[in-house]
Amino acid sequence: MRPEPHRVVAIGELVWDLLPAGKVLGGFPVNLCYSLSCLGGQAEPVTAAGTDSLGRRAIQQLRSLDLSISHLQASEHPTGTVAVSLDDRGEPTFRIGENTAWDFLEWNPDLQQLAQEADAICFGTLAQRSPQSRRTIRRVLEAAPAHALRVFDVNLRPPHFSANLIRESLRMANIVKLSDPEMDQVVRLLAVEPGSLQSQMTQLLEEYQLELLCLTRGEAGSVLLTRDGVHEHSGFPVDVVDTVGAGDAFLAALVFYSLRGASLEVINEASNRLGAWIASQAGATPAGTRGAARRITHRRELETE
Repeated sequence: MRPEPHRVVAIGELVWDLLPAGKVLGGFPVNLCYSLSCLGGQAEPVTAAGTDSLGRRAIQQLRSLDLSISHLQASEHPTGTVAVSLDDRGEPTFRIGENTAWDFLEWNPDLQQLAQEADAICFGTLAQRSPQSRRTIRRVLEAAPAHALRVFDVNLRPPHFSANLIRESLRMANIVKLSDPEMDQVVRLLAVEPGSLQSQMTQLLEEYQLELLCLTRGEAGSVLLTRDGVHEHSGFPVDVVDTVGAGDAFLAALVFYSLRGASLEVINEASNRLGAWIASQAGATPAGTRGAARRITHRRELETE
């Protein structure tokens, strides 16, 4: 294990989640980088905000979260918003604004240098809905060094995906995370052959030459599959407040421990613990996450060699 933190880049959407309790800054790069930084990682969000009042508030909020704004691009387009409604179990439904700042991510020399220095690049599906951001994300992945993890969070948000987009993203990745419902959609869209869940996961792992495929099951835990083995975790029961950002926190721990060469058991344990803790709180970047992350990383069974 090298002494300095690994450098992780998360590229995608910046949005204000319009929750029943009020506005909360979120989006894949913000949520992921916040949880990664709480674990002790070096995380760089790459996204965009407008020059409007929500964009100015986003800068203030990122600073309050101790997140870098070095690669927060200023855009003439409005800052993104997502109207979030929650059901009785805290499960969210999203209504996502169109033609917002993060739909127009620009490739530039600073971004190229960042990509070349990265140990991991994390990306999703939603931010690829626009041609410009899709091109920029792919250039970042192409510029990253050969050893870098390329982490695809499937994270399907209808109607902003297609079979072709999923297929191309899988080909660019070596680690992939998706949920139970997303697995069902991927199996159907990509015409995965019928069989057991593990056989279908194995088909995806082999066809797209992945190093690791992660299936999350909410409160029921997760399954991690590599070419060398499989590990299942039953999850941790919590009183769910809302699940916004829980998947991003799970992925943050997965990336953090994967970069450190941890076992599948350790990765699964840490990821489920952090994801469950976020689900027990309001919003994706709650106060107290650093303390929770420290407790997770300091558990004896999570120590890595």
